Amino acid sequence: MPSIERGSPKQRQARTDTDDVHSLRERVAETTWRKRLAANAPLNHVYRIGVGVVGFVILIGGAAAIPLPGPGWLIVIGGLFVLGTEFTWAERLLEFTKRHVKSWTEWVTRQPVWVRGLIALATAAFVYGVLVVTLHLTGVPGWMPDWVPLWR
Repeated sequence: MPSIERGSPKQRQARTDTDDVHSLRERVAETTWRKRLAANAPLNHVYRIGVGVVGFVILIGGAAAIPLPGPGWLIVIGGLFVLGTEFTWAERLLEFTKRHVKSWTEWVTRQPVWVRGLIALATAAFVYGVLVVTLHLTGVPGWMPDWVPLWR
């Protein structure tokens, strides 16, 4: 006997859409190669430890790069992505981060141009300050031109 679906077409579509949404960890677990790994308990354990080590190395590298000019936060998010393929806590933290980055971006885009300019100026000043302090602490490299006015 065929089942009768209840609700309006929109409600049925909404149920279908939410049923198709899987977490990152679930999508990885459904792949053929991951199912084969999961079937072998010792190999699965080694794989999870490997993902944890690689993810934490990426995460720590990104955290170290945050104050330096470059994609520090992007590296941190990449580390969370790697960890999120196997660990629920990392997946939740990645979702939390994505939600807050999206809300920050939406807030900034709603601001007038002069506020966005001030945010950009403050960001540039912070990055420049970190660069100057880093060069002061580590020394100015010899390949830098003489006209660069940083503690020669």
